[in-house]
Amino acid sequence: MNMILNEIEVILHRGGISNADSEAKRILQAAETFHISNARTAALDMANNRATGTPLAYVIGHDTFLGVDLIVAEGALAPREETELLGNTALEAIHSCKSARPRVIDMCCGSGNLACSIAHHIPNVHVWASDLTDGCISVARRNVVHVGVDSRVVIVQGDLFAALDKFNLHASIDVVVCNPPYISQGKLATDRAVLLEHEPREAFDGGPYGLSIQQRVIKEALPFLRPGGILMFEIGLGQEKQVKMLFDRSKAYEDIQLIKNENGEVRVISGRKRLTLDDA
Repeated sequence: MNMILNEIEVILHRGGISNADSEAKRILQAAETFHISNARTAALDMANNRATGTPLAYVIGHDTFLGVDLIVAEGALAPREETELLGNTALEAIHSCKSARPRVIDMCCGSGNLACSIAHHIPNVHVWASDLTDGCISVARRNVVHVGVDSRVVIVQGDLFAALDKFNLHASIDVVVCNPPYISQGKLATDRAVLLEHEPREAFDGGPYGLSIQQRVIKEALPFLRPGGILMFEIGLGQEKQVKMLFDRSKAYEDIQLIKNENGEVRVISGRKRLTLDDA
């Protein structure tokens, strides 16, 4: 094993991978787990692929999110560790609603990491997850089966909430969770352009100001949320004021919460649908 590990490390070092030691261990572990018959060849192929700059999650084909093993493939954004804050916030909100059968929408579901982990951790929840692209839908549907939650998670394809109209979910959803694209087009063209080398543009492009999807979701979630239901987003660094303003301008939400990560940065924002929208 040490010989193979050393070979992997050499390949990664040559490719300029800074944390080659730790990544080599993950690559070897994945090869031994998913390619038992020819682990050495698979591991070296993975290492060479990683050395070209392909993200580690795509190379391995699997990643862990909120303790759940997920399939990762090109065409859908690889789950990010920072998104676990959104996942944990959603789990707390679902538990707090005290519904016997909580109903959740995962909007912009990507690989299905939020939908699958929520369903895994809350056995009585039902989740409807939606995304626009073929790549995301394909990976998300594979993950629903892989995690074993296909009886409680429905994956649909469409432009935000449009594909959910047929499920008669009007005013019945407890929580809408959304990890939208939130990087501005200007940043994608300059300092964040590297993100587009291997991952889909749709996962990052939030329009001119990085807020295009949030604007729509804040409005379009209302018919689906029950009174008192919660809408929550992952947001980019420094976006909390703008997104809070979008919530406030709608006049349809109250109890706006700004949730910080361990570094004290606001990365999640949530709002509760007013019990009455007479003043909206």
